[in-house]
Amino acid sequence: MSNQDLSIRLQKVIADCGVTSRRKAEGYILDGRVTVNAKVVTELGTKVNPHTDIIQVDGVTLELAAIDKVYVVLNKPRAYMTTLSDPEGRPTVMDLIYGVKQRIFPVGRLDYLSEGLLILTNDGDLANMIMHPRYEVEKVYEVKVFGHVNEALLAKIKRGVMTEDGLLKPKSVRVIEQLPNKTWLEFRLNEGKNREIRKICDAVDLTVDKLRRVAIEGLNIQSLPVGQYMFTTRKELLKALGLNEHGEKVALRKFVSAKKTLNTTKVAKIVSKTARPADDKRFHSFRKESYYETVASIKDLKMRQAEEEATKKAEAEAQERAAHFAKSMKKSSKPRGYGNKN
Repeated sequence: MSNQDLSIRLQKVIADCGVTSRRKAEGYILDGRVTVNAKVVTELGTKVNPHTDIIQVDGVTLELAAIDKVYVVLNKPRAYMTTLSDPEGRPTVMDLIYGVKQRIFPVGRLDYLSEGLLILTNDGDLANMIMHPRYEVEKVYEVKVFGHVNEALLAKIKRGVMTEDGLLKPKSVRVIEQLPNKTWLEFRLNEGKNREIRKICDAVDLTVDKLRRVAIEGLNIQSLPVGQYMFTTRKELLKALGLNEHGEKVALRKFVSAKKTLNTTKVAKIVSKTARPADDKRFHSFRKESYYETVASIKDLKMRQAEEEATKKAEAEAQERAAHFAKSMKKSSKPRGYGNKN
């Protein structure tokens, strides 16, 4: 087939040009942001020839052949937005990437307070393979929640929970570490809907303290420090994901964690007297919407307590010095004897 006869779906061309993922490209089309040969196109599935048709997104002409593909693997820190820019002026993951001339975008999302593995690229086709549920690419998360997670709570999560988004059910969930009053869980998801883990936890009254993505299929960040990134290739990413060029599963590339599954019944006997149940509503003050306010109030309380302790200590030391001075003055005022006057 010659280039003249090439016919491709419009959203795929937009993704292949590195503008955004195929899924988001569909939104651009529906919003009327895309023109083909100077005409606005809003119908999904419209086919074009990228070599002969003039395609524009927000007035910018796309050039398929001029795009060099870039693949970045980042260990995202907390308190960074997974966006290209932020209207509130918060730092974004793009502030961490240097030396990339091409316009790259994050594949999927990690919210502001989440951290871990994030892929950035201008390869919309690969981005679609990672994000679209039909490719069944497994994402692995480690989640620290407040309190002690018992077997009943774990069973609720495994059965799935009904939310406004429908049934949310992880592929698997297990306890991997127990702290004095917090629990680390491992979640495995195939689809990874927006804020899925936080919504599952909210539904069973769990309060998330930390959330980090540690792997996507066989790709992981165990040797990549927080805030650092590395460049890779499409070939290496597909190999780590176990996919071929068409997105078909050709190999098993599961992430195997070194952390063992804890027996929740045995753990309960150890921590039940010291740790609150994880579904205790008193932990809700540490949820995302009130997290910073709660942390600030705790910090303020600790500062006031420290100031009060310092004041008490200073007063006690002053009283001690005053008592010592009064005692020494009393001794010096006593009359001294110089023998008999006879």
